[in-house]
Amino acid sequence: MGKIRIAIAGIGNCASSLIQGIEYYKFIESSKTQEEHLGLMHFDLGGYLPGDIEVVAAYDIDVRKVNKPLNEAIFAKPNCTKIFFPNITNSSVIVEMGEILDGVSPHMAEYPDDRRFIPADLPPCDIVKSLKENGADMLINYLPVGSVKATEYYADAALKAGVGFINCIPVFIASDPEWAKLFAEKNVPIIGDDVKSQIGATIIHRELTRLFMDRGVKITNTYQLNVGGNTDFLNMLNHSRLKLKKISKTKSVHCQISHHLDNENIHIGPSDYIPWLKDNKICFLRIEGLGFGNIPMHLELRLSVEDSPNSAGVIIDAIRCCKIAKDRGIGGVLISPSAYFMKHPQMQFPDTIAKTMVEEFISGKRER
Repeated sequence: MGKIRIAIAGIGNCASSLIQGIEYYKFIESSKTQEEHLGLMHFDLGGYLPGDIEVVAAYDIDVRKVNKPLNEAIFAKPNCTKIFFPNITNSSVIVEMGEILDGVSPHMAEYPDDRRFIPADLPPCDIVKSLKENGADMLINYLPVGSVKATEYYADAALKAGVGFINCIPVFIASDPEWAKLFAEKNVPIIGDDVKSQIGATIIHRELTRLFMDRGVKITNTYQLNVGGNTDFLNMLNHSRLKLKKISKTKSVHCQISHHLDNENIHIGPSDYIPWLKDNKICFLRIEGLGFGNIPMHLELRLSVEDSPNSAGVIIDAIRCCKIAKDRGIGGVLISPSAYFMKHPQMQFPDTIAKTMVEEFISGKRER
């Protein structure tokens, strides 16, 4: 099947976990152990294995990462995710300077160097030229939450370079009609927006909400509060950057509720930054409802996960779905992968249906 050549914008915790994971499963494959499926939704996806993914270009703005080999940059501060596969082979990929635009929140300058971004005083590279020269099949957007202008810049670069685009953050590109039209016109595949982690707060909240609906319990109130200690949570202390994040997470759950529920009765969003948690994310979830005979009930759940590997477990499949689309000459929004892998897709479906749609897309029974 050949290689899948990816470029990554934002060499933070999520990129670190993804790259470690690619190398981890490549090792699993070569050692022919019985653990090949551990932690994956698909080991073989349409003929592509995790080890077929190859990073050919990388972009960041932090002085500790720019102009450094990628295998060093993924472990540089302020990254704090768990290192589960440190033996990354020497990388010929050198991290290039990206565009800053709105990618760095000013309030982060108030925190110690090992927790915040330190922008390099360098001119940005020509992203379109880099994508073309490195033969990238697609660009993965891992910028910080709230990077609206920067995400639009990279989406435009993907269009100009004719490479696929996977938007992992809550800036609305795939779900925006104008951007969707541009990707369709250029016949460039896009998956987005805002990655739905493998076993994360959103998919659990959605599944429990659907369970309440299916079992005849009327939901009256619900919340989801999340805390963590990585740069994502530090970045989101600036509440002006949270608008699209809250819309994305709230709509993802709200759309599973079949009866009317006022906005004031559903609250979903980041709650606080706790430095010592590092890349561990803790979710506190509550659902209140009325069951048989109008009798009240409630459910409370606490979820603790390593945030970035949880994301990478989904993106490793999204990458391979995007490549399948390119192989088949399919452009525009990939409806099925977006519905299953993302919180804010162009079209929402229950996750059980979206999973079936993805399997049909992989097998070729469904075009997109």
